[in-house]
Amino acid sequence: MRLMLAIFAAVVLLTATGAHAQKVPYTPVVTPNGATLEWKMVKGVKEFHLTVEEIEWEIAPGMKIHAWGYNGRTPGPTIEAVEGDRVRILVTNKLPAPTAVHWHGLILPSGMDGVAGLSQPVIQPGETFAYEFTLKQHGTQMYHSHGDEMVQIGLGAMGFFVIHPRKAPYKIDRDFALFVNEWAVEPGASRPDPNVMTDFNIFTFNSRAFPGTAPLVAKTGDRVRIRIGNIGQESHPIHLHGHSFKVVATDGGDIPVSAQGPATTVLVSPGQTADIEFIANAGDWALHCHRRHHPMNPMGHDTPNVIGVNQAGLEDSIRALLPGYMAMGEHGMHDMMDMNMEGPENTLPMMGGDGPFGSIGMGGMFTILKVRDKITDYNVDPGWYANPPGTVAHRVDGPPQEQQQSGDIEYTCPMHPEVISKTPGNCPKCGMKLVPKKDEHKH
Repeated sequence: MRLMLAIFAAVVLLTATGAHAQKVPYTPVVTPNGATLEWKMVKGVKEFHLTVEEIEWEIAPGMKIHAWGYNGRTPGPTIEAVEGDRVRILVTNKLPAPTAVHWHGLILPSGMDGVAGLSQPVIQPGETFAYEFTLKQHGTQMYHSHGDEMVQIGLGAMGFFVIHPRKAPYKIDRDFALFVNEWAVEPGASRPDPNVMTDFNIFTFNSRAFPGTAPLVAKTGDRVRIRIGNIGQESHPIHLHGHSFKVVATDGGDIPVSAQGPATTVLVSPGQTADIEFIANAGDWALHCHRRHHPMNPMGHDTPNVIGVNQAGLEDSIRALLPGYMAMGEHGMHDMMDMNMEGPENTLPMMGGDGPFGSIGMGGMFTILKVRDKITDYNVDPGWYANPPGTVAHRVDGPPQEQQQSGDIEYTCPMHPEVISKTPGNCPKCGMKLVPKKDEHKH
């Protein structure tokens, strides 16, 4: 009798606590910098709750925006279910405007499609609507606002809807989901401008810009899937370093094996998803959009081109009128990155993030796939990769970098030459990155 009661109690507990307490027939999706939506079983139906609301969201340390999202985040939490499941999604509107939720790519009854005015009445502020349907497919789908899309999607109202096959043909060891997106946020501002259609200045994975993007952690030899979704305005060619992958599925379904060719870059256009798969190779590997200005944070697009322009003497002349002026851009933007100049409040530098060999000249839609031979906890950042001896590019026309940076080298601030330091770092007066002090006695 006691055994029967214990079994009954365990069943009740599993039913009440939802997916995280149950053994699921798939490898759960990891949404870096994101979350998975919990559910509970109600009379044979998997029930989810979504609340669309205004939120404060961190793009990266040093920058937060006022966005519209689901359950306190953008993208909203990933919905996971299995082909054949009956699902019910309760949507509560806490926005100041009417809304509706479209289940992008799902095959379902017309009245559940979520187009305001066409397939349903709008969800007024304060109201809760129920969507209920049976999942007739598997694959990477999305959900997003379909009421005043320009504003509501433009402010972040989107999320993943992942449907796993009832019986997978093979095992996936690591399954990631990345939403690509672009934003227009004026320097110093915190509210994205949804009226901007082309001139975006913030580019993100899961609404985070590098160096605020979480790494994707895998073990050497893992079969890795990365699901990429796009509800934005622009197309994004996503490139993975160090691997050749296959595009195995789109939002329309699985791609036949005979049609899967090798690639290192996949173009994901607005309204599309793409699933890529590969076997993980050890190392730290860049993953980024290959449009040149997308792995970069806010920059002015109307800046004059001064590449190759000799600016000798210009600083001294202008400083007579504008103390502290610096001429920049003659040799590109890397020097500007090294200077680490502070911009307006709540504005990210164009490029940033420190790597094992110095500053990483990237920002925006950039993250790192970290693959190690031995991984004991996928949830812990393993740090920087320890490259085997003899496998790192190095200079051949002088002493190694480590020797150059030892000894009596002094560092100074380009803006405040009176600041002198024996070690690298940032200027205590302006925050700019210190640079090696030039030896004025050398000619």
